[in-house]
Amino acid sequence: MNNKNEPFIIHRYKSLGYALKGMFLLLKTEASIQVQFSIAILLTIAGFYFEISSLEWIIQIFAIVLVMSIEALNTGLEKICDFVHEDFEARIGFIKDIAAGAVAISSLGALLITLILYIPKFI
Repeated sequence: MNNKNEPFIIHRYKSLGYALKGMFLLLKTEASIQVQFSIAILLTIAGFYFEISSLEWIIQIFAIVLVMSIEALNTGLEKICDFVHEDFEARIGFIKDIAAGAVAISSLGALLITLILYIPKFI
């Protein structure tokens, strides 16, 4: 995977390819990411419809990226936990619950941001 004699640009190009592959694997295999991606599409449409400001776009995009990134990390951590210990193990469950909690925190924050951005548009 990592050839020390490989030129820097080639190595970066390959790294980008692995990252894109990971993004598509997430979208293809993980229901939670699919739901979040669908919500992101709806919020993007809403942003165009309500003609939100540049700052509102930045905040909305940041919230979307934050939730989806933390969900990706949660998925990776869950896969590692399942690999390490396939059967139920309380300590693994604790780790997975904490990671899921991080997703919940970011999702609640994104929901609050969405409400703050869009409730005034409906009033």
